[in-house]
Amino acid sequence: MTHPDAPETPPRAAGLARWAGLAGAVLLAVAGYVGGALPGATATKVWNSGDGPLTVALWLAGTLLLTGAWWALRRGAPSTRWAYLTAGLWTAPMLVAPPLGSRDVYSYACQGWAYANGVDPYATGVAGAGCPWVDAVAPIWRDTPAPYGPVFVVLAALAATVGGGLTATVVLLRAVATLGVLLAALCLPGLARAAGVPTRRAAWLALASPLVGVHLVAGAHNDAVMLGLLLFGLLVLVRFPGRPRALVVAGVLLGLAVAVKATAVVVLPFAALAAVLGRYTVRALLRDGGWLAGGVLVALLGASLLSGLGLGWVAGLHRSGDTQQWTSPPTAVGMVVDYLGELVGWDRPAVPVARAVALVLLAVLLVLLWCRAWSALRGLNDVRQRVTRLEAARPRVALLGAGLGLTATVVLAPVFHPWYATWPLALLAVAARRTTWFVVPAAVATFLALPDGTNLARLTKAPGAVAMTALVIAVAVWGLPRLRRAGSPSGDAR
Repeated sequence: MTHPDAPETPPRAAGLARWAGLAGAVLLAVAGYVGGALPGATATKVWNSGDGPLTVALWLAGTLLLTGAWWALRRGAPSTRWAYLTAGLWTAPMLVAPPLGSRDVYSYACQGWAYANGVDPYATGVAGAGCPWVDAVAPIWRDTPAPYGPVFVVLAALAATVGGGLTATVVLLRAVATLGVLLAALCLPGLARAAGVPTRRAAWLALASPLVGVHLVAGAHNDAVMLGLLLFGLLVLVRFPGRPRALVVAGVLLGLAVAVKATAVVVLPFAALAAVLGRYTVRALLRDGGWLAGGVLVALLGASLLSGLGLGWVAGLHRSGDTQQWTSPPTAVGMVVDYLGELVGWDRPAVPVARAVALVLLAVLLVLLWCRAWSALRGLNDVRQRVTRLEAARPRVALLGAGLGLTATVVLAPVFHPWYATWPLALLAVAARRTTWFVVPAAVATFLALPDGTNLARLTKAPGAVAMTALVIAVAVWGLPRLRRAGSPSGDAR
């Protein structure tokens, strides 16, 4: 039976999508050279430069072509091989483009330089560290400590040491990010097969997305490294559940992912579900989950001690919320409350309160999602004839739970940047049966940033905050009654 989300794609339509996407990728690369995140362009915004109109036109046309082509085949490419080749074709222009959509790679370079030169990047910003490339860093991040784990700081230091200059360091950091994407690409077919999802659809959604090419490859974001390690660890789990050595290896990989970016910690409770072999009991969870947790701790403690950086990076996480943009739903709600407060003379900021409430809600949602997944798997213990069904359901329930957990994290986080959408996208691509509910937001996210790193949310603060708040209310009214189906092995969030 043909999967409802993966019908056959007419060859002519697939070919048109392939070449339209390639044209879009080329236009984006050209836009990067005309007005992208070049090292000396921090002072002048793209719309104020002489080539501003041309840059925006190229960027908009390229984004429309690339996103439209990806959307056209959202139900599945003609084959897995075709999906990989096309995604690679679209990525090629990104490999030779300047940094696109963000200036974060320059922050990475300076943080790596600081560590390589004996300065603790968790204790001081890159300006205070004396980085020679600080002028390329976005002004808002020049005085903030690094919020990334010790594994990535060490990788950035290696890139800065080997590269010597800024351009070579950026090239090496992009190479590291590309390796992360390649590692994730190698893991996708195994994870999709384990979850019962067509590999040609999973590969297409996770690799051909413009967010991957523009932000993970061209932008060289460390999210690529985190995702590569995360998917590798999960693949080991679904292939070798219940085997102590494999569980420790998987734990080390997942721990390394957390030591790149703390977001990966959300996946760990769901990974423990994938670690269990046989019947789901508390004893089995503690036994197999214990081996997994041991590997995670070994990786985290080893990275912290061997790098000499300790856990200082944890303290830097709170500075990531320094910006206020309506693309984060809780921040948007707080902004609207502040606007209304101004009308009645209320001067106490509501954004911190809204963010705090959202984090509490996130904790509750993660617990509910995990309990729902646990209950679904426990329910398959009761009938002996369901043993085969249990083994088939375990990977998908765990992966879907992890994907939904990352979705909740992205939605309720204090800040949102377009590349954050790649976190849930990678897992939902291999686990979700229905795709529109997460493909639409990912497609919208591709339009939020300009090539020089300017977030369009900054230009539309009030109307954007009002629109996002209205969307939050609509989703809450419509979606909360359906939340009970989120972790079920027989139905997805929609």
